[in-house]
Amino acid sequence: MKLLFLTDNFPPEVNAPATRTFEHCKEWVKQGVDVTVITCAPNFPEGKVFEGYKNKLYQEETIEGVKVIRVWTYIAANKGFIKRTLDYISFMFSSFFFGLFIKTDIIVATSPQFFTAISGRWLSFWKRKPWVMEVRDLWPESIKAVGAMKKNVAISFFEYLEKRMYKTASKIVVVTDSFKKHIVDNHKIDSSRIEVVKNGVNLDIFQPQEKDEALLKKLGLQNKKIIGYIGTHGMAHALDFILNCANEINDPDIHFLFVGSGAKKDELLALKESLKLKNVTMVGMVSKEEVKRYISITDISLVNLRKSDTFKSVIPSKIFECVGMNKPILLGVEGESKKLVENYNVGETFEPENKEHFLQKANNMCLSPKNYSNGFLKMKNDFDRKNLAIKMLNFIKS
Repeated sequence: MKLLFLTDNFPPEVNAPATRTFEHCKEWVKQGVDVTVITCAPNFPEGKVFEGYKNKLYQEETIEGVKVIRVWTYIAANKGFIKRTLDYISFMFSSFFFGLFIKTDIIVATSPQFFTAISGRWLSFWKRKPWVMEVRDLWPESIKAVGAMKKNVAISFFEYLEKRMYKTASKIVVVTDSFKKHIVDNHKIDSSRIEVVKNGVNLDIFQPQEKDEALLKKLGLQNKKIIGYIGTHGMAHALDFILNCANEINDPDIHFLFVGSGAKKDELLALKESLKLKNVTMVGMVSKEEVKRYISITDISLVNLRKSDTFKSVIPSKIFECVGMNKPILLGVEGESKKLVENYNVGETFEPENKEHFLQKANNMCLSPKNYSNGFLKMKNDFDRKNLAIKMLNFIKS
């Protein structure tokens, strides 16, 4: 079977969408599928093309058996609505044009933004091949949730596109049970056309390991209880709330480590300076290999989002990678994520943007750590990325 996958994020980018797509495609190749990915020059989140790449009209490479075609796009940093929209639209046209020349049996296009899905729909029409829409985020609901845009003509248009994509896709893959319920209830899509394939962890990569002493020494964090946040510093993540909470912690042994970049990074650095925080270290974006080193030195993995009903339906993928390395989760997300962490007993939860509740849970986890090993083992068994990739492939093939 030949499969064409459209995605605007792919390694060497290290965000969750790039990782999920690559690990699924890599496993499908092992299952005998001929996989071609159309993506753009790696540039997320800062809008700067990675070293070794150029934003050319067309370039090819093969990564672990996956044929990767990179096409030209208008590149913009992960901030600013208009420029990012132009970025999305340019990928829509470029991926569609070059996709016309690729032989395939089926097309998969991944969201959260629906311009990639439009390209998948167009290719399906012109090539007379079925297409599958993968929904990693409820877009444009998430735009409204972070306050990037209020209800207006543009949002109404995006909502129209959302409904069209759901109705025209041959099948739909979503990452949470809540997403499936939302699409069935609000868009009247037959539930048999929708499969839930949640995020997971590559257990070959994310394994328990001793703390990286060289890294601890480099950062000057020896003998600290480290609460680590590793990921995008965006509008959805409410990291300003975490910095304000850090300002309330007086225990000199508790330290916060932020690793990553994003639309809010500069504002967060400015806030750190204005609060004169000595118990916070902020590091820029690192490679996937380096991510493991940083997770290894944390005692607690922080997963946080703004308080919003929209985020009750999401499950941040960093939960699974940290559990893979036996790191307890301190979760500030309601809904499905909260149920997951509590049901598997892999950490503690607090009400999003509730300072008193956060401080209570953070102090308790640092001063009176619990044993979560049984929960770690069970979650790793249930969310092995290889098994999830095969589940998605079987749904597509059926």
